[in-house]
Amino acid sequence: MRIRRSLIDLDDLTAEELAAIFGRTAAFERSAPGPKLGGHTCVNMFFEESTRTFTSFNMAELRLGANVVNLAPRNLSLSSKGETLEDTAITLSAMGIDVLVVRHPEAGFPARIAQSFDGHVINAGDGVHAHPTQALLDIYTLIEEFGDVRGRNVAIVGDILHSRVAHSAIRGLQRLGASVVLVGPESFLPDTYAGGAVSVERNFDAVLPAVDAIVLLRIQRERFVEMPLSDEQYVAQYRLDRRRLDLLRKEAIVMHPGPYNRGMELDDSVLEFAGWRYARQVHHGVGVRMAVLDLLVNARST
Repeated sequence: MRIRRSLIDLDDLTAEELAAIFGRTAAFERSAPGPKLGGHTCVNMFFEESTRTFTSFNMAELRLGANVVNLAPRNLSLSSKGETLEDTAITLSAMGIDVLVVRHPEAGFPARIAQSFDGHVINAGDGVHAHPTQALLDIYTLIEEFGDVRGRNVAIVGDILHSRVAHSAIRGLQRLGASVVLVGPESFLPDTYAGGAVSVERNFDAVLPAVDAIVLLRIQRERFVEMPLSDEQYVAQYRLDRRRLDLLRKEAIVMHPGPYNRGMELDDSVLEFAGWRYARQVHHGVGVRMAVLDLLVNARST
């Protein structure tokens, strides 16, 4: 069996491929690319609920002319008949499936299925491990805003411990020369995250005057047995509100991978802020995922 290129995390991409994805994203957003995946079949396997990622992968595949199958967990023998993950991968390979887009609550699940699948696997989020395409579209949003992320200061704020988006974004931003400051309470952000161009800060107010961009994260309550601090404590120390917005530099922007929770990590003043870029992030999701699909399936050199 010939195992083809997959995207499990950003480490799977060279610097040249990162640049190629961003270039293709810009081109695809300017004009329709034609049926670059004509004759290819993509299967979306989402074991967790999703709005943005699921919909944007569907749109990306359809715009590239692929045949698209959405395979719900209840339709898999994997869950009801005792079929192994490896046997599922072999079955889908034998059907001629070219791409599996996989989202799963277990860290490492997409990597495991990629070992037995004779096609391309794209990680659409696995546990608290990684979410590479979300990180790519977040970085692309920063590039659109500033031209380059090299030398820029980016603050990631909130439940970083449980954020697969943050884990992938940290890797990507470091590789591209940005400085990253992680902000949050110790229960969400161990000191061990610091190193190299990544620093840890507990005082949110202290970082605001120096950052170019803030990436807010939601508290992933579903991953805690017991919440380590109260909502009131979190809001007082880490919610972005009008007072904290006033501490930002004029050109700074605010981002969020979604879904965002009004009243917790942000209040309504953020949604009215001129630098609020959530909609741009969502917009870029389709173009970035088109670019990733095109790069993997068509395997052109950069």
